Amino acid sequence: MIGVAVSYLFVGAVLLLASFFERIRLLSDEGSRKLIHVAVAHWILIAIVFFEGRPLLASVVPASFILLNYLSYRFNLLSAMERDERRAEDLGTVYYAISLTIVSYIAFRYDLLAHGAIAILAMGYADGLGAVLGKRFGRRKLYHMKTYIGSLAVFFFTFVITYGFFQTAFVTVLVLSLATAAVELYTPKGFDNLTVPLFLFFSAVVLIP
Repeated sequence: MIGVAVSYLFVGAVLLLASFFERIRLLSDEGSRKLIHVAVAHWILIAIVFFEGRPLLASVVPASFILLNYLSYRFNLLSAMERDERRAEDLGTVYYAISLTIVSYIAFRYDLLAHGAIAILAMGYADGLGAVLGKRFGRRKLYHMKTYIGSLAVFFFTFVITYGFFQTAFVTVLVLSLATAAVELYTPKGFDNLTVPLFLFFSAVVLIP
C-alpha cells in the first residue's frame, strides 16, 4: 500500500509540474502533454520496487487512471493533459492508461518485469519524443502526417531502451525496434498509445527470453 501511495504522489507531482510549466508559459499545451507522457512512464520503476509478485496492486494505479483520464478528456479537468481542440484521437490519454494496466498486470503476474518495463518506457520516450522531434525537425511526411525524423526517433529510443534491458539480443532488438517504429508509423494518431506498448511487450515476450 506504500507503493500505491508513492505511485499516486509521483503521478500527481508530474501533473502539477506540467501544469505549472504550462501556466508560466515555459511549455505549450502540447509540451505539457508530452512531459506527462514521458515522465509518467517512469512509474514502472516505482512499480518494480514495490509490487513484485503483486499483479493486482501493480495494475490498480493505472486502472484508476482509465476513468480519471476519460473524465479529464470529457470535461477538460486537467488542461495540461488535453489539447485545446479535443478530438477523438485525444482519447490517447485513456489508451495510455489502458496499456499500462494490461502490461502491468501481465508483467507482474508472470514475472516479465523487464519486458513490461521496455514496453512502458518505450511508450513514454519513443512515442512521446518521436512526436516532438517529428514536429520540430520533420519536413518530409511518411504516413498519417508522420515524418522520417519522428519514425527514426521512435526506432532510436525503442532500441536504446530495449537493448539496455536485453544486451545479449542485439539483432533481435534491432528487428524489434524497426517493427515497433513501423507499427507506430501506421497506427492512427492516439491509438499508438495502445499499439506501441502492446506490440513491443508481447513481441519481446515471444522473441527475447
